[in-house]
Amino acid sequence: MTKINTVCVYCGSGPGTNPSYIEAAKALGKAFAENGIRLVYGGGSVGLMGALATAVLDHGGMVTGIIPDFLTMRENALSRVQEMVVTPDMHERKRLMFERSDAFVALPGGVGTLEELVEQLTWQQLGRHSKPVLLANIEGFWEPLFDLLAHMRATEFIRQGFAVEILKAERVEEILPKLRSAAAPIPDSAKEMAPEVARKL
Repeated sequence: MTKINTVCVYCGSGPGTNPSYIEAAKALGKAFAENGIRLVYGGGSVGLMGALATAVLDHGGMVTGIIPDFLTMRENALSRVQEMVVTPDMHERKRLMFERSDAFVALPGGVGTLEELVEQLTWQQLGRHSKPVLLANIEGFWEPLFDLLAHMRATEFIRQGFAVEILKAERVEEILPKLRSAAAPIPDSAKEMAPEVARKL
């Protein structure tokens, strides 16, 4: 049985227009710290990323930042974290984020957040992993994506047998219970991506 010890969170390097986004990031960070969940994230100190990681640290939690070398200045790598991994490129960053995490959460964000999220959904759809993937639908942020996925199903580009298993939480306090519930039936062996597959991806 799978236990959630580390969660990778994808989110924006900006604050967005709605204060609820920053508040959600802070609340999630606090929840991780209070529940002994280690945060794995993109390593920055700005925007939602910075609010999330700072909240984990401020409440006594543990943080691993994983950032490519070329972003260390642009996103102001957060020096307070217990572990900061600097990678040569985005591919290595994403591989390490995958390997070090038991589940994935997407807070509001931009194209980079969407790209990281969709990659995990693609790997899951192709049977490369079975780790839970959850969208934190703060103030309905991800509704356009849910509509697009429904359209893809209706037009049979997401076909029978290729379901996208995506969790949804409207409130921060729902996130950890939903991740734990989804992870509980998964055997540990099913979490791992074969090394040769990980290298190719």
